[in-house]
Amino acid sequence: MTGTVELPLWLVVLVLVLAAIAALDRVLAPSVRWFFRRRMERAVARLNERLERPIAPFKLAQRHDMILRLVYDPQVLQAVAEHAAETGVPPTVAMQEARSYAAEIVPGFSATMYFGFAVQAARWLTRKFYRVRIGRIDPALERVDDRATVVFVMNHRSNMDYVLVTWLIADRSAISYAVGEWARVWPLSRLIRGMGAYFIRRGSRNALYRRVLARYVQMAAAEGVAQAIFPEGGLSLDGRVGAARLGLLSYFMAGFDPEGRDILFVPVGLAYDRVLEDRLLTGAARTGVRRFRPSLFGVVGFSLRMGWRALRGHFPGFGATAAGFGAPVSLRAFVAEHGQGAAEALGAELMARVARAVPILPVPLVAAALEAGAVDRAALASEVRRLADALSAADAVLRLHPKGLEATMEEALLHMQRRGLVDANLAVREEKRDLVAFYAASVRQRLGQ
Repeated sequence: MTGTVELPLWLVVLVLVLAAIAALDRVLAPSVRWFFRRRMERAVARLNERLERPIAPFKLAQRHDMILRLVYDPQVLQAVAEHAAETGVPPTVAMQEARSYAAEIVPGFSATMYFGFAVQAARWLTRKFYRVRIGRIDPALERVDDRATVVFVMNHRSNMDYVLVTWLIADRSAISYAVGEWARVWPLSRLIRGMGAYFIRRGSRNALYRRVLARYVQMAAAEGVAQAIFPEGGLSLDGRVGAARLGLLSYFMAGFDPEGRDILFVPVGLAYDRVLEDRLLTGAARTGVRRFRPSLFGVVGFSLRMGWRALRGHFPGFGATAAGFGAPVSLRAFVAEHGQGAAEALGAELMARVARAVPILPVPLVAAALEAGAVDRAALASEVRRLADALSAADAVLRLHPKGLEATMEEALLHMQRRGLVDANLAVREEKRDLVAFYAASVRQRLGQ
């Protein structure tokens, strides 16, 4: 028992390393996790004191725990059994498939990342690119039920939508976005998941996946997690507010308990003087191929050009952007009037309200006037005035230049001429007509054209 045992140096080093790892895992790591968890809880408590809608405890749960809770939900277990019976795979394999879907969907919210980084970055980026204006905020939003779950329903104009809305409502609550597959790219996926977003596979026909996703959406809504969705399912290719796809809306309705927490759908209309992806979107509209992705060289080149202009003080910005907030729709009241399965009617009502909430900005207004055939400044000014009067009569929200229509027209023309959409004689360039129509579409839609 007291004899000497000789060991190679490499084996001794390996044993010491493994012992140190075990000590860290069993002794130090739990203490460190507890320390940071306590700090995070105190930080969240301070945040909740200033937020209009405190962060829901469901959102703060450990991601691993949430995955298990979702996988072992009775409805998911039933879906697993049905999937195994239909496909002939063993139940354990179906269960593992459901677990992989849950791990893909469930976010890992970090209050520090959201409020300490994301909101500040969103504020800086938005103000660097745009002059931010607020459209109409419906007075009914000041009288909403504090216990209700709020779901922001937005038109999808640009990937800047996430940035703009995150900043604008940061003093009200932290929102959880439904994000498409474009964001499932490392390291972007880690950042987006840490901000509380959950990933969805648009158009997936896998019944088990849809049941897992539906239960996560329903559980989050039942626990009061504020969410934001884009019912159109993708960026608008023609500049108009499109019809709603009913996937997520049907999930909200199917899991809704009229006796429980109400769900308030808040319409949000977003508008831009320049949509960063406008050329890609109009190109996709021409070809009819919605799947598009900017090239790496194109993105890098665009960023370098804008950065160089900013460093030289020659970056004029991209004009104005604005967000309007319409009257909320109570799901409890809607179900009482239309029934539990009226997802199509709900989608139509929400998108109509979103379209009415979209503010009118200088470039869309002047683009619509140019499309009407104005050939000189006097004719253009007359058409801009006629459109502005018609929009006002239709109760549209105009967020134009504070000095009036003449300044609005000059501002928009300067912006459009810099981009080469119109020449010095106010003639729309033939190769840019689809872009001008893209911006004019929001005005036309608001006038019912």
